[in-house]
Amino acid sequence: MKKDMRYLCYPFMRESAATVDFEIRTDSLTTRIGEALSLVKEVEAVQRDLQILQPKVYHLNGSVRGKLAVNEEDLNELSGMYDYYVNFVGEKIGNFVLPQGTQAACVLHVCRSEAKKSVRALHKVSLERDVPEILFDYANLLANLLFTMAVYVNQQQGVEEIPFISKSYPTRPKKKEVANN
Repeated sequence: MKKDMRYLCYPFMRESAATVDFEIRTDSLTTRIGEALSLVKEVEAVQRDLQILQPKVYHLNGSVRGKLAVNEEDLNELSGMYDYYVNFVGEKIGNFVLPQGTQAACVLHVCRSEAKKSVRALHKVSLERDVPEILFDYANLLANLLFTMAVYVNQQQGVEEIPFISKSYPTRPKKKEVANN
């Protein structure tokens, strides 16, 4: 007798493979991007880019178990998005900042954190099977892009970033400071 599908939220849930955790992580990221989309209507560039990114993260999701659906063109598009925001926020992303500010920026920081968790889950998959390097590049760059978007959104709304100075790790002078001394 066939199992009633209403009692099954995800067909691979009972597998022990790390692939399952990666797929759940990227599903969570895609959901959080949807949440961010609902909050950035006044920030047109971020709205546009998140609309592009949301289905791409689902392509990242399926690229481990199924057919590779992330290519160099996707990576270049992501890189272009990153460069766009870096052009506006510049030095503000050179250090750690507290994940705070507008609600949209806070949700983008959650997206960034989910993307980092996805990278970690992808690493666990790579311990069990071959994972194309482009998936690591895409997932890492995605996390960095989401951080940059959060800082950009705060900037657009006039919210100052609050630097985080770690008591655990010594700070090193930036290359420019060393060169000037």
